Amino acid sequence: MTLRLYDTATRSVRDFVPREAGKVGIYLCGLTLQSPPHIGHLRSGVNYDVLRRWLLAAGYEVTFVRNLTDIDDKILVKAGEQGRPFWSIAYANELILAESYRALNVLAPTYEPRATGHIPEMHELITKLIADGHAYPATDGSGDVYFDVASWPAYGSLSGQSPDAMQSAGDAPDRGKRDPRDFALWKGAKPEEPADAYWPSPWGLGRPGWHIECSAMCWRYLGPEFDIHGGGLDLTFPHHENEVAQSHAAGLPFARYWVHHGLLSIGGAKMGKSAGNALDLAYVDSLGVRPVELRYYYAAAHYRSVIDYSEDALHDAATAYRRIEGFVQRAVERVGAGQLGELPSGFVAAMDEDLNTSAALAVLQQQLRDGNTALSTGDDVTVRTTLAAVRAMLDILGVDPLDPAWTGGGRSDDLRAVVDSLIALALEQRAQARGRKDWAAADAVRDQLKLAGVVVEDTPQGPRWTIGEQD
Repeated sequence: MTLRLYDTATRSVRDFVPREAGKVGIYLCGLTLQSPPHIGHLRSGVNYDVLRRWLLAAGYEVTFVRNLTDIDDKILVKAGEQGRPFWSIAYANELILAESYRALNVLAPTYEPRATGHIPEMHELITKLIADGHAYPATDGSGDVYFDVASWPAYGSLSGQSPDAMQSAGDAPDRGKRDPRDFALWKGAKPEEPADAYWPSPWGLGRPGWHIECSAMCWRYLGPEFDIHGGGLDLTFPHHENEVAQSHAAGLPFARYWVHHGLLSIGGAKMGKSAGNALDLAYVDSLGVRPVELRYYYAAAHYRSVIDYSEDALHDAATAYRRIEGFVQRAVERVGAGQLGELPSGFVAAMDEDLNTSAALAVLQQQLRDGNTALSTGDDVTVRTTLAAVRAMLDILGVDPLDPAWTGGGRSDDLRAVVDSLIALALEQRAQARGRKDWAAADAVRDQLKLAGVVVEDTPQGPRWTIGEQD
């Protein structure tokens, strides 16, 4: 079965055919670094990480580019408010973002370019657009350069909007524009903004507009034409619409597929710092939900669906993941970890149909039922094959409990060894109490462990413990 993806440009699910056989180029619009990431931002990284892992599993060589916007109006406002250089704010938030992605087991991109590192490529594109009659320097002395929307009849095709119904671009005063819908490619220096936020250009000191940076970086790292351009659904207009217009007008074929993910809202409203409803990984941790469980929460929903966040739904996802994790732990105790197995055909069919992770997880749940039955009946052959299949599916979603990303390394391994020893000591004390029929003492040990978040389960092979609530 061929992978099929929903393409925003054609408003249809299409067979995925890469530009070059065996290779895939992906560009994902990354964050604007005016503030640390919240869990709505991080959904994007996980969604496209699942797509990337699926393509890798299919044997493709994937070049994955995820940019960082480190110069922008919002960042400059923060710089003024905080009395800090704009670049120090951007870099601090870049480090937090990178650590958040690592915590969620998101594979590092092939390239992660910053906007400020690609000013020459932007100048080259802008110069070509001016020469071809699709852009113009403002005549008001501002140093601004604008894309001429009226010069590109196909403008609005990606988002399905009519240019006649559009309002002002809102990214610069209309006085320097021929048409209020025209958008800034280059923004001239302004006296009230930081003196270090500008670069020389053929049009005077200034900085890039938001949209031109992505066209320039796509071109630099993926060439004139590439396979998939990704980002949140809210970027379709104006950001991606403007990317399409300026890139095509400059003679670049640009993206073959536009794959947008749904947003994470809270109470029906978009999550964001300005709305005062932004939740970060530290908040999720305070709820007793681990990063792997948050990742499962993201992956359980179809990537194009809106997730309306609630603590109950997050805890439900965490509980569901712990059941999966419990099977893996019990199966490993019985037959060993083994190797990743073949993916069930139903899982493959679901993932190939526009990455339908919801249907794919239904296949995984059936495998779990079979595996748990095999554990209870002592059918080790079925346990072994089911464990291999379950881990293979979880690996595609990035949540295999045995993945080193979740089992830890270095200092965390040392701490795990200490915890293992302490719990083993407590369980030995419990076993001794049970041996002398001191049930109250045995129950007290179990209850103290439970208060510490350690659940003890008595099995034919002896007591086993897990972190979390027992179902």
